[in-house]
Amino acid sequence: MPISLRLDPETESRLAHLAQVTGRSKTFYLRKLIEEHLEDIEDAYLAEHALEQLRQGRDRVVSAEEFWRDLEH
Repeated sequence: MPISLRLDPETESRLAHLAQVTGRSKTFYLRKLIEEHLEDIEDAYLAEHALEQLRQGRDRVVSAEEFWRDLEH
């Protein structure tokens, strides 16, 4: 799936330099960054979202005891 994005000039320059020095494409490094760090970003933003749901009363916290009991039924 083709994706287009704009980078600030400093980031673009760093990426271009890395690609030039190593002989790899900028796309190679962008793909590696996404593949290797997407899970970290998902964890952070999904945790933030879950916390906001709790703050707004849209979700609730259950005890470990209640959690395990509900799994048995």
